[in-house]
Amino acid sequence: MNNSTDQRLLIENHISEIIDEISLPKLRDSIKYSTLSGGKRIRPTLTLLSCEVAGGDSKKAIDFAVGIELIHTASLIIDDIIDSSHFRRNQYSSWVKFGHSNAVISSDGLIGEAFKLFSTNPLALMCVSNAMADLGSGEAMELVSPPQNEEQYLDLVRRKTGSLFRAAAELGGISAQSDPSTITALGDYAESVGMAFQIRDDVLDATADPAILGKPTGQDAMLERPSLLRVAGISPFEANYRAHLQANSALRILRGIPTTNTTTLDYLSELVNFAVTRSY
Repeated sequence: MNNSTDQRLLIENHISEIIDEISLPKLRDSIKYSTLSGGKRIRPTLTLLSCEVAGGDSKKAIDFAVGIELIHTASLIIDDIIDSSHFRRNQYSSWVKFGHSNAVISSDGLIGEAFKLFSTNPLALMCVSNAMADLGSGEAMELVSPPQNEEQYLDLVRRKTGSLFRAAAELGGISAQSDPSTITALGDYAESVGMAFQIRDDVLDATADPAILGKPTGQDAMLERPSLLRVAGISPFEANYRAHLQANSALRILRGIPTTNTTTLDYLSELVNFAVTRSY
């Protein structure tokens, strides 16, 4: 399945199926509000494409793809609470719409639904557990010990953003029953994509049109939140250059992954380009 529209439809339909099976109406409604509000779906797309490039059938990776998206959405709900962010994806954040308690419960519910999808495969469980441990430590670092230089910032980004990107791609390799070295290479590639993506996020927060971005800009400075621009004291242009360095690293790793599926390899290359050139 190389058609990106088909992949998007597969992801959206399976997310809807999972949510529709939640028996508690109030929980189902709040989860649906956050999960079906749009989003770029980069992480589940990474899972499907990584499965294909490793020689597997992406339809068999759909549970893992949706699972990683549910975890990502759960993390966004908590991020918005921590940052007191009122908007996400052109609508009110979950905590604004439903209250803090219901938003936290929605986040917990999403994680629970996700782990049910991973429970059939011990390697998948280990992969996602490691990613969530990194994500949690990154959240703690940001609150308790914010980065003071570029090296510390990149470590934070690797944990907070790169970890779920890595897990998404590794899950694709696991779905394809690929060899450990290929799974690791897919993870290395995706981690670099994730870091490039986050640095570009920092640039967009400082420069983008809020109407296009789908949320208020200038939040990093207003909330004194770590961003590469603030931590390293560099311009948006210089930060974009750093993002492209991460993107180049991702492309080098990608070229070393053995595959006969050159079409999917091209899609993974395009994903790198999107990470550093996007406007939303």
